[in-house]
Amino acid sequence: MTSARLLLVDDSDVNLLLYRSVLAQLTSFDLQVDSHHSSIRALEAAREKAYDVIVVDYRMPELDGLTFMKRLVAETQGNSALVVMVTADKDRDIRQKALEYGATDFLNKPIDRLEFLARVRNLVTLATHRRLLSNRAEHLAAEVAAATNDLQKRELETIIRLTRAAEFRDDVTGMHVIRVGEMCGALARSLGLSQNDIELLSMAAPMHDIGKIATPDHILLKAGPLTQQEYEIMKMHTTAGYEILRDSESDLLRRAAEIALTHHERFDGKGYPAGLSGSQIPISGRFCSVVDVFDALSSARPYKDAWSIDKAFAEITAGSGTYFDPEVVDLFTDCFDDILSIKKRFADGTLPNPWNCHSSQRSEHGSHLPSRSAETRHVVSDG
Repeated sequence: MTSARLLLVDDSDVNLLLYRSVLAQLTSFDLQVDSHHSSIRALEAAREKAYDVIVVDYRMPELDGLTFMKRLVAETQGNSALVVMVTADKDRDIRQKALEYGATDFLNKPIDRLEFLARVRNLVTLATHRRLLSNRAEHLAAEVAAATNDLQKRELETIIRLTRAAEFRDDVTGMHVIRVGEMCGALARSLGLSQNDIELLSMAAPMHDIGKIATPDHILLKAGPLTQQEYEIMKMHTTAGYEILRDSESDLLRRAAEIALTHHERFDGKGYPAGLSGSQIPISGRFCSVVDVFDALSSARPYKDAWSIDKAFAEITAGSGTYFDPEVVDLFTDCFDDILSIKKRFADGTLPNPWNCHSSQRSEHGSHLPSRSAETRHVVSDG
């Protein structure tokens, strides 16, 4: 049996009794009927409950029918009840205003019992069908959202596992990629970016070194310093990563392509591959540059010992204005507690969360700063 909620509003107790006696004949519905002779109390009830149909008299001492309807819409956040106004007035202006305020139908006083019964039956049927359609639409929307979320998770898991596969070529723990992404997210949060941008950056940053899969093993895994020619080949992992990720319809992959291409650019314009400087470098690349270097310096690898946190932090601040955007370094300093928490939570040797994985780093040609890739152990001198 279909259920419905009705609200009857009339300052006459006699009329309310009449309405109830007529509604008792609607045995095909499970009706929950509330009635109030006070229009103010009825308005309070409408704020507390969602009614399907409201029958309201026009002439009442506290709030007349028009005022009741106007306040009903204003105070119940888009009230969806079907409203019937009962009035003896033939004034077209009143009915026109009632329609403007949301009236669905009208009944003349004194009411005709059969007409009242038929009108209310039709409106209850309409209201219940409308509710069923709304519930169905909400259910379908929830199913679409769940399916979309599942698809996004599968896409992300695939990307993460491919990213970690590339990272394992020269970082056996694979945890560095997770930390870089989480740290980029912390910088974005500190800057006050939207939650969507924070999540996008956190998920895209781990792919910054995916271009290393195009770097030959004899260069990527070389134990000693790189020759100048080898170093030039090593630098191509930025453009290789960009080519792998570019031209996607996915916002995530487009952001990852941007980071892959620009995370080795320097604030002073002496980075690669394009020699961008300052604000020419996307903020995503500037974020990744700082956290990538910090995590590489403070992490142990088979070819180097970990620097102390204090020493690694000092190296980042020393690079402000040359390697790194000073404003990003300030953000890094402001949220350094979060950075350390991420460093601890995703320490090498812990079990990585496949939904949060991120990417790698090492040392810049001609400097003791690591250059966010396998270069840390392969530096050649500036000359």
